[in-house]
Amino acid sequence: MTAADYLPSTPRPSLQELSTAAHGCQGCDLYKHATQTVFGEGATRAEVMLVGEQPGDREDLEGEPFVGPAGRLLDQALERAGIDRDRAYVTNAVKHFKWEARGKRRIHRPPNKYEIGACKPWLQAELLAVEPKLVIAMGGTAARALLERDVKIMTERGQVVRNGHRPPVAITVHPSSILRSRDDEERRVAMEAFVEDLRHALSEAGRDTGNTDD
Repeated sequence: MTAADYLPSTPRPSLQELSTAAHGCQGCDLYKHATQTVFGEGATRAEVMLVGEQPGDREDLEGEPFVGPAGRLLDQALERAGIDRDRAYVTNAVKHFKWEARGKRRIHRPPNKYEIGACKPWLQAELLAVEPKLVIAMGGTAARALLERDVKIMTERGQVVRNGHRPPVAITVHPSSILRSRDDEERRVAMEAFVEDLRHALSEAGRDTGNTDD
């Protein structure tokens, strides 16, 4: 069983219909230990769609994507890159929080290939509903789900992959990786590189559509 068994039966369901259906999804076992499904949110016809890995602890509790520390950092980077989050669409490749207990804390565990595959129908349905001009894959899990292959992030970051993919997929790091920087200077450099990835992705997408305005 996968998420495909829970998709609405309508030919092109709306984001609201998808979100409602996703909250009952039991397409893999992650739902058993998560508080709730965390579906994507944002503009219905967003030009930019940002895809992360999975909800974190805060997202799992609040039911919204990118509202924790990584989300605050993402907001800062988007503003600097000239991307209005309110006009973008933000989601994750996997819709339930995967974690393990460590004392009283819930520690993130990366989803495996089966869990990514089981959840992929939701991501595909979001792409069809939003029809973005650019998709930004943040981290290896997102890139793997979108490109259907393993991606070496530090080697391929900054690339905008076309190769028949519509829309183009830009590869960059997940903002949580910046939070793991060893000191302030390393974090500053990592943030600058992340913002530059976003700007470059916008520029490349503009070249594809003939629109070079910021």
